Amino acid sequence: EPAGMDYFCEQVQQKDVGRRMQVGQELLEYLGDPARSPDVEQDQQRLDKVIDELTAWVNSSNFKVALLGLDVLGAFVERLSGRFKPYIGTVLLPLIDRMGDAKDQVREQAQNLILKLMCEAAPPMYIWERLAVGFKHKNYRSREGVCLCLVATLNIYGAQPLILSKLVPHLCVAFGDSNSQVRDAAILAIVEVYRHVGEKVRIDLTKRGIPPGR
Repeated sequence: EPAGMDYFCEQVQQKDVGRRMQVGQELLEYLGDPARSPDVEQDQQRLDKVIDELTAWVNSSNFKVALLGLDVLGAFVERLSGRFKPYIGTVLLPLIDRMGDAKDQVREQAQNLILKLMCEAAPPMYIWERLAVGFKHKNYRSREGVCLCLVATLNIYGAQPLILSKLVPHLCVAFGDSNSQVRDAAILAIVEVYRHVGEKVRIDLTKRGIPPGR
């Protein structure tokens, strides 16, 4: 009998790395073929369970499992589009963590998935309201990653869909970060904001007590 969601719900719970790699590939193929997978959304609880387990994959210390988890979640986002919205809260925190990963590839994939959520599942500002906690993340790479993600968001969507007045204060705090990479990324982000909205930002920064020289 061909694999269905019941099979995957059981298999994604496996802890063995080799098995996870195999199941992840099977699930990617399954999701990529709607004719083969009409039961993806038939059972809400089952779908919840699969997404929860995949989120745990993203948290895995094995980077191959983490990358595969990111891939499969991306396939679910493509498949469900707006119906993925209820899961955004679940997946964003692990994605913020992974933007702080030691491996470039994992950081990149995590950011790509966040951008994909903005494109397919919910408006950019909806995501940013939940992503802004990342500016205070304990891992400097995650804080840097959130600043770079803002640059990428502005590049794709411009300033229109964002409420920048909610995000600029976080960048102002990041100017004084203990880590130079975070400070640089925050400056990069504010330059990008300036490119989109102009002088208003300079006035705003002055009001926030950022020295004119900065």
